[in-house]
Amino acid sequence: MTTRSKYWFSAPYILWLGLFVIIPVLLILYQSFFDISGNFTFANYMAYFTSGNYLAMTFNSFFYAFLITLVTFLISYPTALFLSRTKNKQLWLSLIILPTWVNLLLKAYAFIGIFSQSGSVNQFLEFLGIGSQQLLFTDFSFVFVASYIELPFMILPIYNSIMEINPSLQMASYDLGANRWETLKRVIFPLSMSGVRSGFQAVFIPSLSLFMLTRMIGGNRVVTLGTAVEQHFLVTQNWGMGSTIGVVLIVAMIVIMILTGEKKDKGGSR
Repeated sequence: MTTRSKYWFSAPYILWLGLFVIIPVLLILYQSFFDISGNFTFANYMAYFTSGNYLAMTFNSFFYAFLITLVTFLISYPTALFLSRTKNKQLWLSLIILPTWVNLLLKAYAFIGIFSQSGSVNQFLEFLGIGSQQLLFTDFSFVFVASYIELPFMILPIYNSIMEINPSLQMASYDLGANRWETLKRVIFPLSMSGVRSGFQAVFIPSLSLFMLTRMIGGNRVVTLGTAVEQHFLVTQNWGMGSTIGVVLIVAMIVIMILTGEKKDKGGSR
């Protein structure tokens, strides 16, 4: 393939990247320097970094994103390890991927029905004699639903990284006297860190800007930067402040990708 033909084949990708990634980001950056009256100003950034409310929302966003990522990781790693050793891998993978085909809004409404006062969970609690509990519009319901939705995006990269590990390395560990736990801790887990990092990026970054679940499942008790962006664009019509928060989120996501990216030495090897 000649260099000229490579340029032609890459042209659609470059065009798509420019129209739907680079230009929107530049528009958000440009809009962040204007106030609600359309005047050029740096006041939006000053207001963000000096306001206790915005700093509290920033902390909430990172805290809940970290909590969701931690919950998904604690569930996903044993699941990925089980999948790598089971016989019916394709069947189990299909069952994990299948929920991602369902629209996010439909899944949110389904959990509203499950966690409501007359939902199946409360009916089961009443059957046990515990009584009906307030499950919907709580931190627990928000973290539970968000973790459920993000689970496939943590499981799949970890599973792929475990499957890439040479089985002879595990056998060598056993031959040298290591038990299953030591092999997992010293061989499998370190060699699967690339999948863990990819899963961390795939879960933590989207969780930073959640807004629909905070409203529908959290009942606005969970206030994050994603909720603030929605409010500024759709309610207060302060597009400048909403764009400023969007820029902060974009920068935070880039920093997270750099920190969790795969490190290479000077020779270019991992």
